[in-house]
Amino acid sequence: MKDKDRRPKGKAGQTAARARPAGGAKPLARKSAQANPVRSDSVPFVRKGVDKPLPQKATTNTVAVESPRAEVRIRSGAKPQERVPVILETKGARDYHLIDSGDGLKLEQYGPYRIVRPEAQALWPKTLPAHVWDNADSIFTGDTDEDGMGRWRFPKDVLGETWPMQILEAEFYGRFTAFRHVGVFPEQLAHWSWMKGEIETAGRPLKVLNLFGYTGVASLIAAKAGAEVTHVDASRRAIGWARENQALGRAEHLPIRWICEDAMKFIQREERRGSRYDIILTDPPKFGRGPNGEVWQLFDHLALMLDICREILSPEARGLVLTAYSIRASFYSIHELMRETMRGMGGAVESGELILREGGLDGNEPGRALSTSLFSRWVPK
Repeated sequence: MKDKDRRPKGKAGQTAARARPAGGAKPLARKSAQANPVRSDSVPFVRKGVDKPLPQKATTNTVAVESPRAEVRIRSGAKPQERVPVILETKGARDYHLIDSGDGLKLEQYGPYRIVRPEAQALWPKTLPAHVWDNADSIFTGDTDEDGMGRWRFPKDVLGETWPMQILEAEFYGRFTAFRHVGVFPEQLAHWSWMKGEIETAGRPLKVLNLFGYTGVASLIAAKAGAEVTHVDASRRAIGWARENQALGRAEHLPIRWICEDAMKFIQREERRGSRYDIILTDPPKFGRGPNGEVWQLFDHLALMLDICREILSPEARGLVLTAYSIRASFYSIHELMRETMRGMGGAVESGELILREGGLDGNEPGRALSTSLFSRWVPK
């Protein structure tokens, strides 16, 4: 899989549009039964094996505070069944399809616009003639690295920064950013369609946690399908964009909690609170920093993150989804990690790749498959 970090660095060292959690959590302390506990999110940061938690004053109305755990639990029980390799394909949607790709580029339809962007995995020649590519509405030029800055060139008319789109009945804004991204990652449609089906057939309102939720498209899809959604992202800019998307579709009434916070800190606190979710979507970056300088390294912190996610799954959970971009690893790596994490839970772990299928100018001419990311998904059956 290509070295693709789709979440570029932005102001104050954090991503311009994506959350980046921090690692370096602490072991759990035993909880006191006294009343009026100190808030868990006020605990000082402690590095495992280096610092010790600050002592708590013994008073009538305060208690020792739980510390976030830093160790992955050793699980017992049988591993879930496995389904590998699984290729989840996106052919397109109402306002999106991949038109053509090749020579390190991709030509896509986003709503009314045809857009050209760099794509390192497009190793083959283009299929469509040059005049089709040259007739694009917008072309990204600049640094070819995924996190490199550049600018948009408009060969025909200068376009506004945003435009409305709709996918799976969720309305949102596309946006020309300085890092080539446009506010939605359409390969995730495969996960979103699965999630929508689970919610609509559950027979009860499901609780969905969307970690690293970005601009909220998945959260809006889940809420419109009938779920109660908690959306977490450490970027204020991303949360603001997500709220704009909610307002665009006049969806302010939908049960979505927009939380601007470091993702790891949030799930650690949810574990201590005993919170439970029926579906968890998690889409972590390779590297990042949270709003208070917290550091996240995928290979260092992914195992703990999944372990905590398991703990906050409900007894009747419908699934835990991990998508991984930008890593030099086989999908088997995250597949085996997910199976170890879900030991004793039954069900199955299905892992593989998300791909986009070329569709030609009209979206109905199946062409080559463009690989975008790795994924692993636990389901209860």
